[in-house]
Amino acid sequence: MAKWLYLHMLFPFLKYQGTGNDFVLMDNRTGHFPIDNHQVIAQICHRNFGVGSDGFILIESSDTADFFMRYFNADGHEGSLCGNGSRCAIQYAKTLGIVSAKVVFEASDGIHQAHFVGDDVALSLHPLTHWELRETAIFMDTGSPHHILFVDDLSAVDVPKLGASIAHGAPYFSDGTNVNFVSLIDANTIEVRTFERGVEAETLSCGTGVTAAAIATHISARTRSTSLVIQTRGGLLKVSFSPSEKGYKDIVLQGPANYVYKGNWEYI
Repeated sequence: MAKWLYLHMLFPFLKYQGTGNDFVLMDNRTGHFPIDNHQVIAQICHRNFGVGSDGFILIESSDTADFFMRYFNADGHEGSLCGNGSRCAIQYAKTLGIVSAKVVFEASDGIHQAHFVGDDVALSLHPLTHWELRETAIFMDTGSPHHILFVDDLSAVDVPKLGASIAHGAPYFSDGTNVNFVSLIDANTIEVRTFERGVEAETLSCGTGVTAAAIATHISARTRSTSLVIQTRGGLLKVSFSPSEKGYKDIVLQGPANYVYKGNWEYI
């Protein structure tokens, strides 16, 4: 559709946050939003010149699920799976009346299921069958790539500086990776701080990141627990999983996803 057809069109949006990881969401089941305009999406996400968010999400129609979640990083480009964003999308889809108690939705990495636990959303992730040990770190992909580094004192870590140096350094380079700094609190609790690629900054929480961190804690034998509470700067999340012959299955990320406010974005 030609750009002039969008002039002065108003796109209603809602803003949600999941443990401080915030997102602008729009209903794009009509397909009218200009998804190829990365500059506009980046402006929407900009905290000084736009609405302000860690990411941008469109709810679209799906032939195989309740809806398709199209996720964009704050830089305006489509990203990989976002765990907290998925939970926010599910809450938003609930207000649209397109999901029930049991949710099936499609994301960039395929079909996912979810359900509501009180005010929380419990999101099922795909089984994990591969990870890499990299000197003092562990790398894995839980829908998005994650570099996990265990530290004794999270408060002493310069997450933005060190995270940026790891995210685009060897062996990640231009593709980049998310970087998670993890500290063990006790056998059932860890604390995580995350530098997110695409946002290029530390965020208050990262859903796929805390999932990777929880599993890495088990892989490295720092815990035997298969259900962990994760403290992020934005609040608490829960991750559970089951070890299997091939790796890990029954991976579930659970936590809150809360409405913040609504508005309209004028496309010019």
